[in-house]
Amino acid sequence: MRPYEVMVIFDVGMEDADINAAIDRATELIRSRAGNPGRTERWGRRSFAYELKHRSEGYYVLIEFSGEPTLVADLDRLLTLEDVVLRHKVMRQPDKESGRALRAAAKRAETAAKKAQRAAKAAAAS
Repeated sequence: MRPYEVMVIFDVGMEDADINAAIDRATELIRSRAGNPGRTERWGRRSFAYELKHRSEGYYVLIEFSGEPTLVADLDRLLTLEDVVLRHKVMRQPDKESGRALRAAAKRAETAAKKAQRAAKAAAAS
């Protein structure tokens, strides 16, 4: 299973019940396709930098989940067909052991080694 997050922008003109129902449908789809839904962050109303479908505001929701690539295709289709969704974007998250996290850990280890060398030199010089 791979980690993903999806940012969904809902139409603010819709009722809260419609938005909640769309979020519930998305999480149920994730569960039904053997995915693991994570946390759901409701960012609330935000203004757009430019108009989307003649709207100047949207209701932002971030959903984290893990699943297979076929699940992502199904979720993308579901959100595309939802009337309350103005726009959505599914992004794959990096694995914990790769990419940026590994480089940051290597840099911290290198910095710690340099500090230890400097301390050893300073102790030897004294």
